[in-house]
Amino acid sequence: MSILVVGSVAFDTILTPHGNAEEVLGGSASYFAVAASYFAPVKLVAVIGEDFPEQERAFLASRNIDLEGLSVAKGRTFRWTGKYHEDMNMRDTLDLQLNVFATFKPVLPPSYRDCPFVFLANINPGLQDGVLDQLTTKPKLIACDTISHWIEGARPELEALLKRVEMLVINDEEARLISGDRNVVRSARKILEMGPKTLLVKRGEYGVLSFSPNSVFAVPAYPLEEVFDPTGAGDSFAGALIGYLAASNDLSEANVRKGIVYGSVVASFVVEDFSLRRLRTLTRDDIERRYRQFVSLTEF
Repeated sequence: MSILVVGSVAFDTILTPHGNAEEVLGGSASYFAVAASYFAPVKLVAVIGEDFPEQERAFLASRNIDLEGLSVAKGRTFRWTGKYHEDMNMRDTLDLQLNVFATFKPVLPPSYRDCPFVFLANINPGLQDGVLDQLTTKPKLIACDTISHWIEGARPELEALLKRVEMLVINDEEARLISGDRNVVRSARKILEMGPKTLLVKRGEYGVLSFSPNSVFAVPAYPLEEVFDPTGAGDSFAGALIGYLAASNDLSEANVRKGIVYGSVVASFVVEDFSLRRLRTLTRDDIERRYRQFVSLTEF
């Protein structure tokens, strides 16, 4: 089963206590697509500038990612510069250049409009809603992500979108912003009443909480000695999760829980190096090996 992802492809400059990386591949759609591609074929919708290197396009294409929806616009590719604190859960944006992304309006190629699995990565919720209007068949699963900027600045559009989405993937602070409640459990109940059937709350080094109307599921983060770069970990988590669900074509609660573990495993690899570098060498065997370690770690 193929997956449609709509989001950003960017260049990141990242500063952490462990070192720096300049002008490396980033963007929500890049991380999601590469992570998902370990499990299922991906169709990518995003915009890049004329400066986007051919070798990076070739890398994405080599991962069973369909690039017909990757449009090239006149100008420069989206750029972000961020600096992480000693506490890697905290970061500052030092520079943001939207460039061609500022006028991005997603248009789905005809061959993308019947994808059974859809992920709307972090863009304006009005644009996310417009993507759903272009679909010709009802997907098996529509999932999305958002950030504080849209929760505070495009609230009506976000609330309209949530009525059309089965799965919402956000962090704990974003959950509190949407719900207006500091308690994550009460926040989850309020958000589920807005439309999603499943809410996944990413909690960084503390793992993931999954909420549905009748259950709560908690997964720890895989323990690592060093986290080099948390950028894209959440998008990679979502990519592996949706990828696993698309490959298995099983949306039962038990299978979603397995998908959450696969998502956590792939995210644990991403943070071991800057950008997507670790995923350039990661194999499916590596993922399965750590998945088994993760299962034994949580078994009692």
